[in-house]
Amino acid sequence: MQLVSQTEVTELPTGSIITPKGFTAAGVHAGLRYSKKDLGIILSDTPAQCAAVYTTSHFQAAPLKVTQESIAADGLIQAVIVNSACANACTGDQGLKDAYQMRKSAADKFNLKEQHVAVASTGVIGEYMQMDKIEEGIKMLKPGNEALHSEDFQTAILTTDLVMKKCCYSAVIDGKTVTMGGSAKGSGMIHPNMATMLAFITTDANIDCGDLQFALKQVTDRTFNQITVDGDTSTNDMVLVMANGTSGINKLSPNHPDWDVFIQMLSQTSESLAKQIAKDGEGATKLIEVEVSGTKSDDDARMIAKQIVGSNLVKTAIYGADANWGRIIGAIGQSQPAIDPSSVDIAIGPIVMLKNSVPLAFSEEEAKEYLSNAAIQITVNLHQGAGKGKAWGCDLSYDYVKINASYRT
Repeated sequence: MQLVSQTEVTELPTGSIITPKGFTAAGVHAGLRYSKKDLGIILSDTPAQCAAVYTTSHFQAAPLKVTQESIAADGLIQAVIVNSACANACTGDQGLKDAYQMRKSAADKFNLKEQHVAVASTGVIGEYMQMDKIEEGIKMLKPGNEALHSEDFQTAILTTDLVMKKCCYSAVIDGKTVTMGGSAKGSGMIHPNMATMLAFITTDANIDCGDLQFALKQVTDRTFNQITVDGDTSTNDMVLVMANGTSGINKLSPNHPDWDVFIQMLSQTSESLAKQIAKDGEGATKLIEVEVSGTKSDDDARMIAKQIVGSNLVKTAIYGADANWGRIIGAIGQSQPAIDPSSVDIAIGPIVMLKNSVPLAFSEEEAKEYLSNAAIQITVNLHQGAGKGKAWGCDLSYDYVKINASYRT
């Protein structure tokens, strides 16, 4: 396996959600969709410490409520059962019964405690689950640890996504190798505030659920909550982390000497998945990264960065390769944090267009050439403090409208 070093954390390009010790996965076609796989599972050999963050939508889907109940029981999860095609959201008492039944069926199939099973769904809102197909699909699941098994799972959770999202990293902690894998889906309805976004992370690290929850919340605010495709937050967003401790390291906590290494690994895993989601936005042709510095706080910088990358006028300008930095100014001007409008720097890629709020001459041809790339970087310096932050998104194309105008058909 080829290794690519990233400071103390190493990327495993061919790794996946089942690379950490003690995890398996599977995905099958249960018939919820015409031909694609639509039901998947992640399974740990032993109950794993678990942490999760969820959508802030007032309309939380039934599977999220069941998952929260499962984790609250004793902080342990051994399996996550996931379906696509149907979100099981806004489905009332019947939707909740169906989510509980999914949990029970998976527990029965793999001889687990019901409280050790998490449930996730993604797809169309307001439609009831086809439980006969779900239950038959669960019976067909045969988790394994080969590359095909992780690919089957990753395929089963996709909706309008064009590509699978995965990553894997390792690091040495307590003199032993700890591995972390991630898998996600999300392409439209992306504006998490923990789209439709689901992310699952596995690790063989040894850590209590409380410390894991603390780490996840800290990292989510800098990664998953800093992406936007269309400004809409789903009913089903969830990021879930399972840590089964099979690496054999001492228990991690903020007092552990390698705690920062674990945080770095979780950060790189989350940022990689977040950027892959942003890049695969519905109809997207370009990934946009906005980096803001010089704010009074990191929170201010992240807020402004997300305001810029979420602006439809910025997104359409990037799609059209139009170096209209006025769109960026417009987005900054309506952001919540107070700024000094007389000291703003803006650059698109290597081309500085505004310095201390004074326009600079630049080559439109060079700017257009840069904006034709698949990845675009916008940098902003507000010269008010040491705060900094990033956000990721994508351009807005004609295809976004086409995809969402016929999503149910």
